Amino acid sequence: MYDIIYIGGGLNYAGAIAAAKNGLKVALVEKSLSQLGGVCLHKGCIPSKMFLHYAQTLHESKNSLFTGELQLDIKHLVTQKNSIIQSATKAVTAQCAGVDLIEAEAKVIAPHKVRTNNKTIEGKYIVIGTGSSPFIPEGIAYDKEHIITSDEVLDLSALPKNIAIYGDGAIGLEMASFFAGAGVRTTLISRHETDLKGAHPLIQSALKKQLQKMNIEHLTNHPIMRANSTSRGVHILFENKTSRYFEKLLVATGRRANIGVIETNEIKIEKGIVTDDHFETTLHNHYAIGDCNAKVQLAHAAKAQTLYVTQKILGNKPQKRKLSHVVRFIHTLPMGYATVGYKKSLLEEKEISFKESVVPLSQFTLSMFHDAGDGVVVLYADNEGFILGAEIFAPNAEELIAPVAMALAGEMDKTLCQKTILAHPTFSEALERAYFRL
Repeated sequence: MYDIIYIGGGLNYAGAIAAAKNGLKVALVEKSLSQLGGVCLHKGCIPSKMFLHYAQTLHESKNSLFTGELQLDIKHLVTQKNSIIQSATKAVTAQCAGVDLIEAEAKVIAPHKVRTNNKTIEGKYIVIGTGSSPFIPEGIAYDKEHIITSDEVLDLSALPKNIAIYGDGAIGLEMASFFAGAGVRTTLISRHETDLKGAHPLIQSALKKQLQKMNIEHLTNHPIMRANSTSRGVHILFENKTSRYFEKLLVATGRRANIGVIETNEIKIEKGIVTDDHFETTLHNHYAIGDCNAKVQLAHAAKAQTLYVTQKILGNKPQKRKLSHVVRFIHTLPMGYATVGYKKSLLEEKEISFKESVVPLSQFTLSMFHDAGDGVVVLYADNEGFILGAEIFAPNAEELIAPVAMALAGEMDKTLCQKTILAHPTFSEALERAYFRL
């Protein structure tokens, strides 16, 4: 009998470590311990940001100030990526020294009972963190070689001459930036007319311009009917009956919660494993965190949830997690998009009265040598001046938005925010100016 059984070795491991350090008997069940750390570490946010970092360097080298031509050595990059991930995995494993690591495909078969291979273990509490998997639309013949997903894209042995990317969410936009930055002819295929649905119109417009400047061909309103690998390449037939050939097709049409872990009717399943605001399932003392509960598909959200649940089990009284306060971002080149709290579209949808402050980055000389002339900072506050949220399109937007996330957590108003003196020359000055314009 364990005090807690954690299922899934992604960011769920953070909760397992915390519980073990507090003296509880803890097991963590992961189907492949070589993947401890989860998708983020091995196939997602860590390697993708590494790839984008070097693509950014290559993109900047194309400035007319430089002579000569650089090329990205993708084999060397993949080797270096694998080395970094291997080192990080060892570090995570070492941190789990007080946890019973079990390599098995786990199934919750009854209250407090988990089947691991041919053995059943029991836990007073169960915390499920099985993540998500790429979604492949009907008609697309996924073969892991020519038609790939995020699972394979970061292990390519060679850069293709051209690539089509189907999907304009975070993965699609980020990988379009990477391949275009690396000199690959890149076509982004969208099912809809507008990218970043729900983002501020100025940011939508700025992203469109950025895609054009990166020489990314953008096919909007082009749902794919069928895609197959042929001797000529990947043949894509669109719903409008036109067709194209590409060397590779990256399918980035979203992810679906991994819910196969549930084999008891006492835990309700919809799009994901159903939980309340405390991440408890419909079965008492059984929790689901991260992608598998289909609330927020972000690694830092999963970590926050498992630590919250663990503290709750330990008998502490952790502050309730507001998922609206989770920073969300898309790391495109040369500028990325980040948001936290309320966006303009959501404020209008909920008919919440608000004040908006818009500061273009073109007002700052720094933008002239950072490809940031179309960048923008947008802040929102209520009628009493309390910060409601922000949207930012800027270089390193995910870093720039951090003070706004802190302002939300601290329930700060514009007067308090205006007391901060930010550094010059930085893009944070745009944030400072935005506070004064509220």
